[in-house]
Amino acid sequence: MPLDKELLEILVCPDTKEPVAMAGAGVLERLNAAIAEGRATKLGGEAVAAPVAEGLLREDGRILYPIREGIPIMLIDESIDVSGF
Repeated sequence: MPLDKELLEILVCPDTKEPVAMAGAGVLERLNAAIAEGRATKLGGEAVAAPVAEGLLREDGRILYPIREGIPIMLIDESIDVSGF
């Protein structure tokens, strides 16, 4: 389900206040490979258990906020550092 354009325009990272944008296929592929290998963790420390189909990537390209059932999960502890993938 596509994210509403107006909502996307106002969403920012709750930590740094940087803008976010839809993550591209390449980022999601690398993240999901890391999840399958057990290398992906949320910033809260919990392992990412399920593949991520959609996400919002922070402007600096380091942090991804997952989208579940069309709802962006903009919680710092639920975000994923994708800079190492």
